[in-house]
Amino acid sequence: MGRNGRNMAGAVLALGLLAASAAAAAEAALAGTWTLVAADDLHPDGHRTPGYGADPQGRLIIDGQGRYSLQIFKAERPKFAAGDKRKGAPAEYESAVLGSSTHFGTIAADPAHGVLTFRIARASFPNWEGTTQTRQYQLTDDTLSYKVPAAPDGTVPISVWRRAP
Repeated sequence: MGRNGRNMAGAVLALGLLAASAAAAAEAALAGTWTLVAADDLHPDGHRTPGYGADPQGRLIIDGQGRYSLQIFKAERPKFAAGDKRKGAPAEYESAVLGSSTHFGTIAADPAHGVLTFRIARASFPNWEGTTQTRQYQLTDDTLSYKVPAAPDGTVPISVWRRAP
C-alpha cells in the first residue's frame, strides 16, 4: 500500500473512531432513568392530542451498555371487574392492551443524524418483537423527545421524557 493509501486508511479509521466515540458519548448521555412527560399524537393537520390520556405514566431505563426497558401506560385504564386478568371482559382487555406500550431490548444513538435505533427483543405488541425501529430524537438538557414513525393515517406519536432526579 502506497503512502496515499495509508493516509486514506488512517483517515477512514480516524473518522470511524470519531463517529463511534460520538455515538458512545450520546448513549452515555441517555443512560439513566427517565419519566414520561407526554405521549402525544401529532395529526396530519398539525393538531396534537394525548395518545395515552390526560396523565400518561411511564418509565424509560437505559443502562450504560445500551440496554433499555420502556413502559407507557394510560392512567385512566379501568380495573377488571372480576379482579382476575384471566377473566376480563372484551372491553377490559381492549383497554388494557390499547392503554399500554411496553418493550425492551437495546438502544443506540446517532447524534450526527438525530436518530435513535431501538432493537426490540420483546414487546407488549408482538409484531414489534425482533424488529429494529428508528426514531428522530432531540436531547436538550434533561429532556429527551422522539417521534415514532407515522401510522398509516399519518399520525405521528411523540414521546417526551424527563431525566428522573
